[in-house]
Amino acid sequence: MVRALILAGGFGKRLQPLTLDRPKPLIEIGGKPILQWQIEWLSKQGVKDIVLAVGYLRTKVFEVMGDGSKFGVRLFYSVEEEPLGTGGAIKNAMKFLEDEVFIVLNGDIITNLSIKPLIEELHGNVISTIALVPMRSPYGIVHVDHEGFITEFREKPLLDYLINAGVYAFTKDIFKYLPDKGDIEVTAFPKLAGERRIRGVIYRDVYWKSVDTVKDVEEVEKVITEVYA
Repeated sequence: MVRALILAGGFGKRLQPLTLDRPKPLIEIGGKPILQWQIEWLSKQGVKDIVLAVGYLRTKVFEVMGDGSKFGVRLFYSVEEEPLGTGGAIKNAMKFLEDEVFIVLNGDIITNLSIKPLIEELHGNVISTIALVPMRSPYGIVHVDHEGFITEFREKPLLDYLINAGVYAFTKDIFKYLPDKGDIEVTAFPKLAGERRIRGVIYRDVYWKSVDTVKDVEEVEKVITEVYA
């Protein structure tokens, strides 16, 4: 099976004070760090070799995650001495990602989507696939009729827009497009789109949540056991 890279080097400023003494991916949800949930999710899909791109408070990650044996996987560490951005972090981990195809994900998401469709769409001229999920409104929606009467309240509905879910599959050709420093979303992806070498895979019936705030932590806490049941 393919290897996976988890981008786990961010500061998580919006999650302070939770991130003052630990990096964002070590924040616990339901008694486990986000990283552990991600590793277990990947392991269930056959991914047993996982690279962690670490920077901020990385010794904490070493202490908590170790070599991965307690989770039934092998962990490798790609260390950033300074913030490199998502694109730079992937390029920095190149020596660990020698296979033809590999998975990359942000270290702050909780999801149960299948990575298999992402890998299956890597064919022909395509060197990158992105998981896309419907955008959920951060607010409740109110419907009003032509006379101004409220007809319906909808609590944070899904909208008719697709967003980047932060889970990718790449062939090793991606390294030719990556910056030494900078985010892949503003460097490599637009160029790949212009060359028609990047595809989106839409997931509609999955759970997906980016953990960016304390409120997000509280929301995921309520459903985490159901998500991975």
